[in-house]
Amino acid sequence: MNVRFTSSARTQFLEGLEYIRRDSPTAASRFREKAEKVLRRLEKFPDSGRSIPEFPDLPHREIIVRPYRFFYRVSGRTVWIVAVWHGAQLSAGPNP
Repeated sequence: MNVRFTSSARTQFLEGLEYIRRDSPTAASRFREKAEKVLRRLEKFPDSGRSIPEFPDLPHREIIVRPYRFFYRVSGRTVWIVAVWHGAQLSAGPNP
C-alpha cells in the first residue's frame, strides 16, 4: 500500500504544522514525526483506523494524531488522506 495526500489534505496538514510551529518549532517537528510514523502504519494496516463517529455511513476512516484527525479512504493499493482537521473543528464531513 502507498499512503498519499490529496492536494487539499496536504495543504491542511502543512497549515496545521505551520500553526504549531509559530508557537513551538520543536513541537511542530515532534508532531510531524509522530504523524509520519502513524501514517506509515497504514501501509501495512489500512483498516486500522476507526470509522468516523460523526459519519458512520461514509466509506472513510480516521486515524488520530492529537490534536489532529486524519481522514482517509482506501482505493486499490493506495490509502488516500483526504482531510486533516484539528480535533476541535466541526464540519460537514470529508469530501469523497
